Amino acid sequence: MAQNQAHSRAGPICMDSVDTSQTRDILRALPLFRHLDDAALAELGGELQFFALPGGASLFEQGDTSDAFYVLKSGSLGAFRDDAGGQPRLVGVVAAGETVGEVGMIVDMPRNASVRALRDSELLRLSREAFDKLVNHHPKSMLAMARLAVRRLSAGEGEGSGSSLRTFAVLRHDAGVDVHGFAGELVRMLGAFGECAMISRETGEGRLSSWFNELEARTRYVVYVADADDHWQALCVRQADCLLLLANANDAPGDWPASACADASSALSRPRHLVLLHPGKLVHGAARRWLARTPLVPHHHVRDAHDIRRIARLLTGRCLSLVLSGGGARGFTQIGIVRALREAGLEIDCVGGTSIGAIIGAGVALEWSDQEMFDNYRHSFVASRPLGDYTLPLVALTRGRRVARLLREQFGESDITDLPLPYFCCSSNLSSGDLETHRHGPLWLWLRASCAIPGVLPPVCHRGQVYVDGAVINNLPTDIMHAQQPGAIAAVDIGADDALHTTLEEYNTPPMWKLLFEFGRGQRPGIFDILIRSGMVNAELASAERRHLATLLLEPPVRDIGLLDWKAYERAVEAGYQYALRVIGGRLERLHEQIPLRV
Repeated sequence: MAQNQAHSRAGPICMDSVDTSQTRDILRALPLFRHLDDAALAELGGELQFFALPGGASLFEQGDTSDAFYVLKSGSLGAFRDDAGGQPRLVGVVAAGETVGEVGMIVDMPRNASVRALRDSELLRLSREAFDKLVNHHPKSMLAMARLAVRRLSAGEGEGSGSSLRTFAVLRHDAGVDVHGFAGELVRMLGAFGECAMISRETGEGRLSSWFNELEARTRYVVYVADADDHWQALCVRQADCLLLLANANDAPGDWPASACADASSALSRPRHLVLLHPGKLVHGAARRWLARTPLVPHHHVRDAHDIRRIARLLTGRCLSLVLSGGGARGFTQIGIVRALREAGLEIDCVGGTSIGAIIGAGVALEWSDQEMFDNYRHSFVASRPLGDYTLPLVALTRGRRVARLLREQFGESDITDLPLPYFCCSSNLSSGDLETHRHGPLWLWLRASCAIPGVLPPVCHRGQVYVDGAVINNLPTDIMHAQQPGAIAAVDIGADDALHTTLEEYNTPPMWKLLFEFGRGQRPGIFDILIRSGMVNAELASAERRHLATLLLEPPVRDIGLLDWKAYERAVEAGYQYALRVIGGRLERLHEQIPLRV
């Protein structure tokens, strides 16, 4: 941003000069103050303190007293909460022209998130005393703020929630990367969601910070093209909410330009994305090599404009993520649901799942066609009888060897990072008692772990840890998807309809002759059904909250399909398809307001 401003972790830099007319325009554009007349806006403006916050500096920390709220004049702020490991995780972005901190002021509670400058920023501060004066003189402002606070709290949001990234710096790994070609295509794709400008060295070098601020104020998205490792690249990095690191997938991984990495690091968790450019066809193993040099960052594969369009949706939160649950053979309904989503023009950008949902989701992430999905899973689950290798039940009822072989045949030796679409699957770690989210490693292995129903399939033992079906802890991981990727979520919950029922009244196992006589009549739950349901029932207790995170929740009726009724494959697929057609058809117009149509 500012060329005349040091980039550091120092605190706020107070500034006396403020443009009153510009401040009045900023305040009038805010929903909180839109009803105020010029005199009231002038009074409010006189109470505001203007200051600059260097990139990486803290505005306030989680748990601090709510003693002020802020209007962001330029730059961007990130809201962070600590994850289970105590590490800060970005949960929201505050863009120029937005407010932060008013929720804590309204409800008089400590800050529920830490807010820090993602890059050099300028803010207006309204103190608690000035806020109380505003409320007394203009009670309508209090009402507007209260409504905003209630909306945010009811949606489970806090400081900085709800905004999306707006400025991007495209950085090349070396001179052989086509940074201008990628940036130009990205600008074209972002243009579908709002006015977008591309700033190259020719148009931006030598400009003052005010020029960049005005550009970002009137333009929805700005893409800065950093085509050399020099002061221009450093300026692009300072301007960006998010850094896109471009590399040719075929090249040997190497270190990134030192100045860009240093600036990105000092901006404290500013989002960085690794973008691998492929020569038309995916280079398997490339992501694993590059991520070893640039760990813990999201990555994207680019083969053509279609992939860049998906990146634009993911970066701006205008994407559709798909979450698929476990539920045995009933999971085949998800194949039909995916077909219906595609036919409705809803393009799936990100996938996650548990158990059978993880396996179906892997096909979506591999971009299998509807026919490939139908044929491949019919071969694996119907023709091949995956649970047919029974054994003496010392560990489980089956050996699990056949399932592992079928998964390796279907998915090969691919790493999860090789999948064209962002993907994760879940397993339950019995050694630690935690849910594990797998975003890298052998795809077949973690699918095998994700579907290891306790008692039915042996667990996966790997590096001293014991992994079983993810449904034991979380059968509908919308919470993981919500934390990973902003945007709309379509969730398929087949676990909610998995209750076991019987007409029998008994408390012990009857004689063998009676069991044989009743076999096949469906009165008594079988051992497989009992084990599968037992492995899922605890996770169902927490699924209600996870279902609320879905933009589109699909719960296909599956009571007439047994948990291990592989022969009902065609019927399950068709049932899911017909159900989704009915549900999506009734909500399509509303859905398209939140989710872009395929173009």
